[in-house]
Amino acid sequence: MIKKFIRKILGVKDQRDPTEPVIYGPDQHGIDPKLVSPNAVRVTQTLQEAGFKAFVVGGAVRDLLLGVKPKDFDIATDATPEEVKRLFRRAFIIGRRFQIVHVMFGQEQLEVTTFRGNADANAPKDEHGRVLRDNSFGPQHEDAARRDFTVNAMYYDPATQSVLDYHEGVEDIRAKVMRIIGHPEARYREDPVRMLRVVRFAAKLQFTIEATTRAPIPVMAPLINNVPAARVFDEMLKLLKSGHALACLKELRSSGLHHGLLPLLDVVMEQPIGMKFVTLALESTDNRIRAGKTVSDGFLFASLLWHQVLEKWNAYRAAGESPIPALHLAADDVLDNQTDSLALQRRIATDMRDIWAMQPRFERRNGKNPYKLLEHPRFRAGFDFLLLRCESGELDAELGSWWAGFYGGDIAERERLVNSLGRESQGGGQKKRPRRRSPRRGEGEAGGENVGGAGAPDAGPASGSTEQ
Repeated sequence: MIKKFIRKILGVKDQRDPTEPVIYGPDQHGIDPKLVSPNAVRVTQTLQEAGFKAFVVGGAVRDLLLGVKPKDFDIATDATPEEVKRLFRRAFIIGRRFQIVHVMFGQEQLEVTTFRGNADANAPKDEHGRVLRDNSFGPQHEDAARRDFTVNAMYYDPATQSVLDYHEGVEDIRAKVMRIIGHPEARYREDPVRMLRVVRFAAKLQFTIEATTRAPIPVMAPLINNVPAARVFDEMLKLLKSGHALACLKELRSSGLHHGLLPLLDVVMEQPIGMKFVTLALESTDNRIRAGKTVSDGFLFASLLWHQVLEKWNAYRAAGESPIPALHLAADDVLDNQTDSLALQRRIATDMRDIWAMQPRFERRNGKNPYKLLEHPRFRAGFDFLLLRCESGELDAELGSWWAGFYGGDIAERERLVNSLGRESQGGGQKKRPRRRSPRRGEGEAGGENVGGAGAPDAGPASGSTEQ
């Protein structure tokens, strides 16, 4: 008792038994049970009634402690994947690196994992130390030690409404700190994606990254290049759709993690128009995510890669290519280059091409051209992209304003807008000129050339969005 009192006076923390968690009751942690998915409660209850331990775990517990309703609920249990599968009608074992069970309730998917044990020294690894496959199971305290960050290593039991905390995760949440469990260099070497995850969580939660957790990242960042491209793409997508994409990308750059992922952002963000365009696109994405609206992955990546396409497009045109073929060649170059590092899915790449290919067509506003473009299945995404280009200063605001009126107008208004361009090109709005005689045979006559992107500088376009 005296030793404990002296340690408290000196500010020395007691050495806890790492196999025993701190248990917080409902009055201490303040989790609202109404925020817990009924299906997550059902899964934990079914497992517990069958004689197993079962808890809501990971990011869901973190969000519950922050008073936020989680989007996904993961369950951790001491039941093996085969034992879990037998208890649920719609359950599927997946995964090679570590087996998990997906339990389906309608459209809701719950991920159930067996407690992981200490890493097997003989587990297969690549030449850089990244674990390739590890299906070793173990007790709960070892499972907690295997998790990445302290704020993701807590367990919530809906039956008792208690939180089990092995690594002071509750304290770190209250201090708004991201801290890795274990030795940072070793943990990043095991799985380099953890470096992306800590950046994403810190930006999303507005937490600071603890000094020893941050220190190795700039040096170890190249290890990301050894991770399968598809997995890096999934993590990048989570980052960009976190609702804090702009903050995440700034943190990526400051941590030296953007090389090999989106290195072109260094170039883009050094150019005033490029930086403004990317900033507007990401702010629009963040606003839609926070409002609970959908975001088009194709639109998002089309925005991030646009200025690289634009640079190549201009180069091809300067070399003598026609605008449309030049744009397709530029798109091919950029997508071929990014496929190696980001593993862009074909569906997303197709959407990106459609959005980019529409851009020259927005400047052809004469005759039937605007009506045909309006029928394009991806028109809204292309239109929102055009508005971003106008808002960033890349194009004259008049072009976006004209299309906003055409898109939202009725038949008469659309006809008026198209006809007004014809009058302007022939001097409409100016003093009437005397009627000219008909030209003699062989003489030329000025035609009604379309004037795209010229006009009222104060006509502001609607704000860009990622709406399809």
